[in-house]
Amino acid sequence: MEIPQLPLNALRAFEASARHCSFTRAGLELRVTQTAISHQVKALEEALRVTLFKRLPRGLALTDEGHALLPVLTDAFRRMSATLSQFEEGNFHEILTVGVVGTFAIGWLLPRLSVFKQQHPHVDLRLKTNNNRSDVLIDGLDFFIRFGDGAWHGMEAIHLMDAPLSPVCAPMLRERLRTPADLASVELLRSYRIDEWPLWFRAAGIDAPSLRGWMFDSSLTLVEAAARGVGVALVPVAMFLQEIEAGRIIQPFEITAQTGSYWLTRLKSRAETASMKAFRRWLLTEIEGERDERVAP
Repeated sequence: MEIPQLPLNALRAFEASARHCSFTRAGLELRVTQTAISHQVKALEEALRVTLFKRLPRGLALTDEGHALLPVLTDAFRRMSATLSQFEEGNFHEILTVGVVGTFAIGWLLPRLSVFKQQHPHVDLRLKTNNNRSDVLIDGLDFFIRFGDGAWHGMEAIHLMDAPLSPVCAPMLRERLRTPADLASVELLRSYRIDEWPLWFRAAGIDAPSLRGWMFDSSLTLVEAAARGVGVALVPVAMFLQEIEAGRIIQPFEITAQTGSYWLTRLKSRAETASMKAFRRWLLTEIEGERDERVAP
């Protein structure tokens, strides 16, 4: 059967009726009468030469043929709606979906997004924050800004910036932390990366104390707990400069440990769209500009 011969209104009537299991509720959604919906579905059944619904005394039930057709139409209509929504006042708005580890999102990206919006007003940015674990394909991400060593199977990774770790704590603990060895007497808050504190103590030139106690899956919650006096957190301090400047936390020691960096990643099989190229250029330009400012005399 030639697709152009299928009645579009009938396809919409069937899809809505199947979701609601009701001609009446489908009519309310599409703003036509229940009778019109029933006639349109009947016309589709005649065109396809199949029965799509079992008409029951109290509603509708899909036949096997109806079950096969419904997900295809639902997906098609959603994709059409998503594409059409990108047109606004005669301009095309391209959607860009970016996954971002929460620490980088709060500590670096969000304060600068207004600049990207000004430079690229027709890119609709969708941000999805997470704790560094995400399935790029399943989550529909164009880019994923993540923390690690840059080696992810099937992914292209562009280095953004290093993220050295250093302890931070509430100001009330300042007097108790004169030397790195004093950390053995306070609660050390941990992430799920169990090697971080041992690496930092190695950089400090002393043995790590026995590690036990509270564990967090996000640097954001680590810092919040530290600011409330729960203990000392080991975090990428460059992402929490505002907290330090505001006096909520302090960095008692300048010693740092490097365990990874932030990377802009995408599937190698994912061709870059115009909005992806624009975001990548903007992101790298912003980071390079800040790097130049830090090294300027």
